[in-house]
Amino acid sequence: MRIQDVIRRPLITEKSTELRAERNIVAFEVDVRANKIEIRRAVEAQFDVKVADVRVAVIQGKMRRQGRFVGRKATWKKAYVRLADGEKSIEFFEGV
Repeated sequence: MRIQDVIRRPLITEKSTELRAERNIVAFEVDVRANKIEIRRAVEAQFDVKVADVRVAVIQGKMRRQGRFVGRKATWKKAYVRLADGEKSIEFFEGV
């Protein structure tokens, strides 16, 4: 798997914003097939930071209905990446 395909998008929620400010933890939506080692390498390569710890959570897709039709949302993976002490925080909106 290529490094560019591992990280899908940053998760910018109230919880992830608090984690980034207080504990230097950044949250990403990542490829379901990616493991912790690939996630660590991708973050270090793309953002030029040192990663201390990676935690992952698999979010199961929910059942959705549209009238009588039933479907399912896709299952996806979330990664919480803790940056090493002394590393600069990753800013997603710099230059805006």
